[in-house]
Amino acid sequence: MANPALSNNPAFRNNAPVSAATLEELYERPSATPAETNRMTYEDTSVKTVVLFAVLLATSAVGWFVPGLAIVGALIGFVLAMVNTFKRQPSVPLIVGYAAFEGLFIGGITAIFERAYPGVAIQAVLATLVTVGVTLALFASGKIRASARATKIFLIAMVGYLVFRLIEAGIMLFAGPSSPFGLSSDVKVAGIPLGVIVGLLAVVLAAYSLVLDFDQIQQGVRRGLPAKYGWTGAFGLMVTIVWLYVEFLRIFALLSRR
Repeated sequence: MANPALSNNPAFRNNAPVSAATLEELYERPSATPAETNRMTYEDTSVKTVVLFAVLLATSAVGWFVPGLAIVGALIGFVLAMVNTFKRQPSVPLIVGYAAFEGLFIGGITAIFERAYPGVAIQAVLATLVTVGVTLALFASGKIRASARATKIFLIAMVGYLVFRLIEAGIMLFAGPSSPFGLSSDVKVAGIPLGVIVGLLAVVLAAYSLVLDFDQIQQGVRRGLPAKYGWTGAFGLMVTIVWLYVEFLRIFALLSRR
């Protein structure tokens, strides 16, 4: 017994002739969109990114009033970042959890820096927004792209930056901290703290990391990946933008000490 709703429609009858008008209508009918097939889209990834940053802002308000939670947020946020980075399938609870704990960290350190150096928080926020906006605009216009050569240089520079930070942290741990900003803040090059120069290098690396994030999201959309991978794209953007913000916060705090 056929479904009456279909069998009563001439288009679904096996013996019903198909008119030229019907064939033309079927031919001109638009195909299913990525959203309808549960595929990754720019719009859906943007929504997921906004959701994550809404969570981060909510918990950062808690961190602002209870700065001591910054340590908890940093430790758990780092663990969740590692888990999400190496997890093959995106996990929404783990990604949202990362955003929540990272918010505690961001809110806490922002409060500490702002109380010590009034005005650095708004400067860091504006600098981060401008950098993200300019990078996105340049990428969307096709003026900058992720290339194999640039990515190799980026990876080499990243390794050098991480090694420098690890050595600096090790010296501070065993020799005792001389400055809350690290040893590089006590060394000056042409009157500029080495920490500022290193921070600007980190900003350039973070900006190119944004280009890589945009490129991966673009590739995911083009390949028609499942919509769940939009969470992975949003997570990657959050990690990079948080890193960028922290570097700007540190740079402006160092400049305020002069």
